[in-house]
Amino acid sequence: MKQLLSGNEAVARGIYEAGVKVCSAYPGTPSTEILENVAKYRDEIYAEWAPNEKVAVEMAYGAAIAGSRSFCAMKMVGLNVAADPMFTAGYMGVTGGFVILTADDPSMHSSQNEQDNRYYARAAKIALVEPSDSQECKDFIRAAYEISEQFDTPVLFRTTTRINHSKSLVEFGERTEHEAPEYHRNIRKYVCVPANARKNHPKVEERLRKLAEYGNTCGLNRMEMKGKKIGVITSGVSYEYAKEVFPEDTSFLKLGLTFPLPMDLIRKFAEQVEEVFVVEELEPFLEDQIRAAGISCCGKERTGRMFEFNTALLRERIFGEKPETKVPEAAAAARPAALCPGCPHRGFFYTLSKNPNYVVTGDIGCYTLGAAPPLGCMDTAVCMGGGLSVGMGMSKSFEQEGVTAKKVFGVVGDSTFFHSGMTGAAEIIYNKGKMIPCILDNRITGMTGHQENPGSGYNLEGDPARAISIEKVLEAYGFEKIIVVDPQDLTAMQKAVDDALASEVPAAIITRRPCLLMKRSPKPETVCRVDPEKCRSCRSCLKAGCPAIAIHEGKAVIDEVTCAGCTVCAQICPFDAIGTVEK
Repeated sequence: MKQLLSGNEAVARGIYEAGVKVCSAYPGTPSTEILENVAKYRDEIYAEWAPNEKVAVEMAYGAAIAGSRSFCAMKMVGLNVAADPMFTAGYMGVTGGFVILTADDPSMHSSQNEQDNRYYARAAKIALVEPSDSQECKDFIRAAYEISEQFDTPVLFRTTTRINHSKSLVEFGERTEHEAPEYHRNIRKYVCVPANARKNHPKVEERLRKLAEYGNTCGLNRMEMKGKKIGVITSGVSYEYAKEVFPEDTSFLKLGLTFPLPMDLIRKFAEQVEEVFVVEELEPFLEDQIRAAGISCCGKERTGRMFEFNTALLRERIFGEKPETKVPEAAAAARPAALCPGCPHRGFFYTLSKNPNYVVTGDIGCYTLGAAPPLGCMDTAVCMGGGLSVGMGMSKSFEQEGVTAKKVFGVVGDSTFFHSGMTGAAEIIYNKGKMIPCILDNRITGMTGHQENPGSGYNLEGDPARAISIEKVLEAYGFEKIIVVDPQDLTAMQKAVDDALASEVPAAIITRRPCLLMKRSPKPETVCRVDPEKCRSCRSCLKAGCPAIAIHEGKAVIDEVTCAGCTVCAQICPFDAIGTVEK
């Protein structure tokens, strides 16, 4: 049977067919849909959303130590969070097969940097596998488990946005059950104290040597010989682009096992062609190693280091063929990213935006859009959990420099609080921070598509789960004044800010209102409407940054199709020109 699957769907199918028993992940685009699809196989596979990527790796690795085949997934910046256990797992090895998927994001479609995680495999000294299409996503996952168990190593499985989300035909196979061996304690192997680690390192180096030999003959790496003039060494989705761009008589060395590199195979391929091109997105990971082996090649001096490839870009960079461009008759309207109509975060950011002395250290989530105009209410956005920790650093700087006017508000969402915000909250309490931590609780992991989290009351499979109370966690840490507020009530929101700043004991703010797009949220029964007779064209309502509000013939108008009836604009209007009507 064949089906049209995205790469993420195909990975999930490969996990099923490989006999995997335990899966853990933290949602992050472009990897999120993998675990959502694994959940369809709940009778055979346990799957969960972990609080963060480090926990996901540790949990899945524990299952591998116990003997099960296990899997964890994350977007590429998530591997920064998970690197600690992955590096140590590389020294200790596995019992059951263990695969870590990193979904890289060339061109940063949904990420804050463009890091190339192939280097993690090299640094951690573990095997690296890269598929080129959906069929390979499924097939290579199965091969990755065989490699993991044969060579006693975790396997880093690298995809990219274009592979994760593009669709192609996939031929299904049957599930092959993997039976875990009887568990026996193995202190020498799995207790990685320095004495054991020193003994493990020579084994790791020997493993890499054997993996390189295996790569010279394994089916994941293959030569496609046609002509003698040009040979292309490539991997991942770059193979698909290169096949379209280079002449018909081009020979290819397609690599699927990309660390350690099969240098004997590469050298054999290079000897059969006159000129070698290395085509790879982002960094010269393959190219640098090939050059270091004394093999002449052409790479990044032509293809460049930034952004994802496409066929037009490669034709221009490699062959100087500029694509024909047609000037459109009318330019597309600019539509900057904005908080959704009815977003509960809008009232919070609008309230803080009114005071220029408020410093808002943001985080990664829907609420990062609080930085967008007209709200423009965010000073930093660094990484998951950084909203509280970076805010702590800024507040301490203001203390040291004698700056008393600035007041710092550190922001995280509910899912991010459980991911890495709790340690920032501990930092504030432990080191006497003079700042206000703000947890924007919309009852779901919003940005990546409404995945559950430890505070939502449900697990990955939609079953009821114990919900962790954010206010009880903060109380346990030592915050003595915890203000829970509906952010769409602007009067209450302003009072919450004022009360937190005036508090003589450690204070925190929790804004709580469910994301309107959540399937469990009640749908609005009313919408907002402008009375044109009362509207004075002051444009105050536009300061809310709601996409449903516009100016037409000098007057404010509200699109009742997109309006969610949150009434933030009505509360802002100084002339009471906005009211509500039944939908």
